[in-house]
Amino acid sequence: MPPNLGELTAAVPELDAPQEVRLLSMERPLTVLRVSLHHPTPGSATFAYVPPQLEHDASPLLVGRGPDAHLRLQLPRLSRQHLSLEPYLEKGGTRLAFSLKALSRKGSVWVNGLTLRFLEQVTLGAVNRVAFSGVQMVVRIEGGTSLEAFVCCFHLSPSPLIYRLRAEETDERESVPQEQPPPGSGHGAPDHLGFLHSPLQPSPGGVPEIPLQREPLDGSLS
Repeated sequence: MPPNLGELTAAVPELDAPQEVRLLSMERPLTVLRVSLHHPTPGSATFAYVPPQLEHDASPLLVGRGPDAHLRLQLPRLSRQHLSLEPYLEKGGTRLAFSLKALSRKGSVWVNGLTLRFLEQVTLGAVNRVAFSGVQMVVRIEGGTSLEAFVCCFHLSPSPLIYRLRAEETDERESVPQEQPPPGSGHGAPDHLGFLHSPLQPSPGGVPEIPLQREPLDGSLS
């Protein structure tokens, strides 16, 4: 006797997609932090331990020279835990947001025109310019929907990322050679801060510089 329709349907396996594809389709895409790094010392081993990519859970990502730092940089004057990138969920939000917190007692961190001291922090935007202990860092945030983890993609830049002139924009305790602007770049104004040639910035036909707006330190950072 031929099987009834119910039995036949139950016996047919799912053929619409392999199991691996079905599992991947259920995963939420991760937020991506595209991080460019530069240090002015030629041939420096500062970034010897920087991986091309680093996936991290929703806890703070530590940056420093200590063995417990997730992003480990080889600089003698860098604190063991110098700063952290801290993911959080805003009230009513559906995507991870990020703040940067200064963790060093002996140095400072310059972020988007603000100088952070120990335990001060600031919310990050889509594009962020950071400087500390001679390191220049540009962080671009591309939001995903996963709330459990994010991924950092690192790029080591041989060229400066940030042009700066003022001492408070870096660690005052460290003597760092000042980067000179390229000829014809228009960096003539004494207090001008400009974003230079980031490898993450598309440049068909040349891209205009992105000016930085300096903000006064009013002690309102938390």
